[in-house]
Amino acid sequence: MPRREQDLRGRTALVTGAGRGQGRAVAVALARRGAVVWATDLCAPSGTAPYPLAEPGDLDETARLVSSEGGECHPELLDVRDPEAVNDLVGHVVDSTGSVDILVTCAGIVGFAPTAELRDEQWADMIATNLTGTFHCVRAVLPGMADRRSGRIVAISSMSGRQGTPNLAHYSASKWGVIGLIKSVALEYAQQGVTANVVCPTNVDTPMLHNPALYSLFAPDLDNPSRDDVEPRYAAMSPMRIPWSPPEAIADAVDYLVGASGDYVTGSVLDVGMGSAARMP
Repeated sequence: MPRREQDLRGRTALVTGAGRGQGRAVAVALARRGAVVWATDLCAPSGTAPYPLAEPGDLDETARLVSSEGGECHPELLDVRDPEAVNDLVGHVVDSTGSVDILVTCAGIVGFAPTAELRDEQWADMIATNLTGTFHCVRAVLPGMADRRSGRIVAISSMSGRQGTPNLAHYSASKWGVIGLIKSVALEYAQQGVTANVVCPTNVDTPMLHNPALYSLFAPDLDNPSRDDVEPRYAAMSPMRIPWSPPEAIADAVDYLVGASGDYVTGSVLDVGMGSAARMP
């Protein structure tokens, strides 16, 4: 049987968290294959994340990069924690292009504290952004996908969603929940032409990883640790002894799931863990 081309021309993709990092890489990759991309991001402080989030100029840069590849990109501000805003945007996309064929949920934050020291606000914001925000987006696109009997959903979780992680209980809980949510969706819609899968990255070379707060978590013995200081410590976490993957590696995993190669894949978790999954049952 000849291999089918991974062609997304004529399809519309909605990517959250696309202002930078993994979301930007996914937006560019999907546009490169011909999809019309609606790139969204909060572009405002979260209130609990201990590092700066994307700004409006970052989302504009994503749109510029998509355009430089000859693609079509519509940048939109979106707070995935707000269900009405999510529903309104999905409705706008459908009115403009006819459908949302692909959803990739990259929007997320990270923070850290021992479990007993987590404030209610930290817990609530983490769950609202990473888990409930994913739910809002998935719920909004499912009816249209089911009606058309066609759709691809990919949620970005984390290797921390596959295991416990000290000082990141709220983050692990949110990302573990994403896996349970998407597996349930996969079963509910398996006979309606909709696939739903999860990608679990480990450390990725993005601002979420590279910031003073996270550096201090992994190098508590150093004052003001730098990227060079933490690189060997991050590398030691990986069986491959690679400190972090490029965001394009996550986009490649998404690429596999949203095209013809993913026709028979649903309810799966694709680890991009640089060997860390080999330690799990």
